[in-house]
Amino acid sequence: MSLKKSVSVFGVTGSIGTSTVDILKSHADKYSVDAVTAHRNVEALAQIARDLSAKFAVIGDPDLYEELCDALAGSGIEAGAGESALIDAAQRPSDIVIAAIVGAAGLKPTLAAIRRGARVGLANKETLVCAGALMTAEVAQHGATLIPVDSEHSAIFQVLEDRPEHQVDRILLTASGGPFREWSLDNMKSVTRAQALAHPNWDMGAKISIDSATMMNKGLELIEAWHLFPVPEDKIEIVVHPQSVVHSMVEYCDGSVLAQLGSPDMRTPIAYALAWPERIKVDVPRLDFATIGGLNFQQPDTERFPALRLARQALQEGGTLPTVLNGANEVAVEAFLRDQIGFLDVAGIVETVMNKIGSHRLTDLEQVFETDAMVRRETAACIAAV
Repeated sequence: MSLKKSVSVFGVTGSIGTSTVDILKSHADKYSVDAVTAHRNVEALAQIARDLSAKFAVIGDPDLYEELCDALAGSGIEAGAGESALIDAAQRPSDIVIAAIVGAAGLKPTLAAIRRGARVGLANKETLVCAGALMTAEVAQHGATLIPVDSEHSAIFQVLEDRPEHQVDRILLTASGGPFREWSLDNMKSVTRAQALAHPNWDMGAKISIDSATMMNKGLELIEAWHLFPVPEDKIEIVVHPQSVVHSMVEYCDGSVLAQLGSPDMRTPIAYALAWPERIKVDVPRLDFATIGGLNFQQPDTERFPALRLARQALQEGGTLPTVLNGANEVAVEAFLRDQIGFLDVAGIVETVMNKIGSHRLTDLEQVFETDAMVRRETAACIAAV
């Protein structure tokens, strides 16, 4: 009988985290849980830690440490809080880390896991957007393994295998188009928070749902794909696919197009990251092709969804510009969720900040953090002026 793999889950109370918990509970014979973390949801974190018999639970907000200790009293589970505890959790000897902390906050814990040579199921795309070249260099140096958890990148990972770059003609990233795929610009001016959060296909957290609505999520995935896979930028294309059945495709030099298909359920790519190179059973809806009837594809509209254009620009110019793009977007999305700006203002503010700050040569991780902090201040000032 094989030994259990130990798993740590960062961002365990979010949508990726809770889906991971579901799989871990279903396969308790295969996986044990070392560390779990959350940002502020003490009650949910403590309950999950107890349910999974975790050894260590970390709350990101240090002011909530005592509350977490109280919630874990009598469980034997060690409690921690703050950034240093998150890094401590990443440095623990679990076999697999599911990195699902939303935004740039996930960069340091993910890096700590990489530096000890862990297998990292990467659901935090901002890590590669902000510091892709630096992070992939760390992966190579420390012998870590990155398994993408985004459904699109998982699809590409599964069909690309180890084929050399010269055999690949195109990578096709599919996008649902979000809830406003057929809306006019005039109609999008009055989009509400509730409308933007109502994704037609996927059940996701608030930030990712807004990114999907603006299509910034697909722009970030474009940058992530360039860092993950050995394909030039001009060979990575985005295609709108409303049904979210084809999760992405790879076209080879002989004209073959290989695709990974499945129901729009994140448990499938999470399970693949946990079990790779094997597969485990997951209770997700199976595709009924007769019911689906047809699969549609169309070109994205960068006029109505300028986030795609901005992400492509950031990738092409490189340096610190992807960090600027990501930081400005995080702040702008939060402002929209607080009803401080309109829906179309999100991409507009990102573009303003990108133009103002520009790109500089990226030299080290400290520069990433310094740039991110500066961008957040500048973006906040832009929002205040709206």
